[in-house]
Amino acid sequence: MVEREPQRARAPALELARLGARVVVTGRDRDRGEAAVAALRERGGNRNVDLLLADLSSQAGVRALAAQFTDHHQRLDVLINNAGLAGPERRLTADGIEADLAVNALAPFLLTRLLLPRLRASPSARIVNVAGGEPGQIHLDNLQEERSFRGLETYSHTKTIQMALSYELAQRLRDSSVTVNVCYPGRASTAMTQSVTPDMLPVGMREAWPALERMARPDQGRSAAEAARSSIYLATSPELQGVTGQYVDSHCQPAAWPAALVGEGGEHLQHPADAPRARPRPMCTNLQVLLDGEAWEDPPSLGDHGDAEAE
Repeated sequence: MVEREPQRARAPALELARLGARVVVTGRDRDRGEAAVAALRERGGNRNVDLLLADLSSQAGVRALAAQFTDHHQRLDVLINNAGLAGPERRLTADGIEADLAVNALAPFLLTRLLLPRLRASPSARIVNVAGGEPGQIHLDNLQEERSFRGLETYSHTKTIQMALSYELAQRLRDSSVTVNVCYPGRASTAMTQSVTPDMLPVGMREAWPALERMARPDQGRSAAEAARSSIYLATSPELQGVTGQYVDSHCQPAAWPAALVGEGGEHLQHPADAPRARPRPMCTNLQVLLDGEAWEDPPSLGDHGDAEAE
C-alpha cells in the first residue's frame, strides 16, 4: 500500500506492480487517482492496482482510509508512508491541528497504528516512512507553529517529528514480524516542490531562489523516479529482510539518525532495534493528545488472518 505524494510515489508503486504485488494507492482527487492507477496497470503489466480515496489532513479521513483497506484486505506486506505537505502559511485542519503537522507526521503515525493488525498478519511486513526537508531539533513548545510559522522550516520540523516517531516505533515492534525503516529521498521536481514560493524559504536561502526554482521545473518525472530509489530499496530489497530501525540516504546507503532524535548521548544511532525498551518520550505523549487520545499501545490482534494475496 502506497500513501501518495503523486510523482514521487508512482515509482515505488510501479516497481511493486512489476513485481506482481497487489498495490493499493491513495489520493484525494478521484480523476487524478484513477489516471494514475490506469498508468500503473498498463506500465506495470499488473491489473491488481487499486485506488482508495482519502483526505489525510483529517483524522476522520485517515480512519476511513484504514477502514476501507481492512474491509477488503486481510493482510498488508508493505506500507509506504509518502504523503507530504508544505503549506505557504499556517492553516488548521478540521481537527484544529496545523496542516503540515497533520499530514506529514500525525497521518502516517495514525494510519500505521490502525493498520498494524493487517501488517502483523503478514509473515514479514515492512513499514517504509519517507523523510524530507532538513532534519533538525524538535521544538516541543512549538509543535503546531503557534509561535511562528516558518515555511519550509516548518515542513522540515514536521518531517523530523515523523522520523522520531518512526525511530520509536522500530523499538516497540522490534520483537514482531514488522520492520520500520526510514529513507531520505533527495530533491525532486514534484507538485509539492513546484508550489514552493520564495517567502517559504529561510531568509538565508532566498538569494538561491532562482537556482531552486530551476531545480523544481517539471522534468517528466525523472528526478521523482530518482528520489523514489531509496523507498523502493527499503520496500523490496532481500538484504533488508528482518532489518528494522534503519535510516538510509538518497543513495540507499545507511545513514546515522539525527542525534536530536535518539535521546541523550545518541548511543543507539544506528540500531534502535537493539536499544532497551523505553517509556514514551514527552513528544510522543504530546502527539497522542493531538491524535484524539490515540495511544502507543498495540491494537487488538486479528482473530482470523485467513489467506490473502500479498499487498
